Amino acid sequence: MKRLVIAKAFTIAAVTALALGIAPAANAADKECSNATLKGTFAHNASGFVTSPPPAVPLASVSTITFDGNGALSETGIISLNGNIVPATGTGTYTVNADCTGTFAVQIPPLGITGHTFFVIDDSGNELQIIETDPGTVATAVARRQFPVGDSERRADQLTQSETQ
Repeated sequence: MKRLVIAKAFTIAAVTALALGIAPAANAADKECSNATLKGTFAHNASGFVTSPPPAVPLASVSTITFDGNGALSETGIISLNGNIVPATGTGTYTVNADCTGTFAVQIPPLGITGHTFFVIDDSGNELQIIETDPGTVATAVARRQFPVGDSERRADQLTQSETQ
């Protein structure tokens, strides 16, 4: 009798674990991403280290990145490199894969560099998890949509209403 109860409990637990594991995968498979998934302005912050050339120095930045939905981007912000503050603007390109991963490259003229990243789209397109992929740089970042989908329309309506008052 004890063996039967244990076997049933194990079977129920295994079936439940399998069902819970398959359900999110099925939902994720239904979603495909493209360059159009990224359209709008994201608040972006990054931190890490530039390790090459030695010695390693700290890096931090805060910026906005605007994606056009067609593979082009622009960025405006502030970079702190070893405590030296540099206002920076840049332009670049991005590619989004069907699995909601992607890459972008941004040219930053004040520093004379092009930064390369890998990212994963998160939170229904409202967030990016980012890692810098250039050799000699160890940095991660998060970019969050400034005005989540739908909010920008409400915000535009509010601005229009306040202008007419």
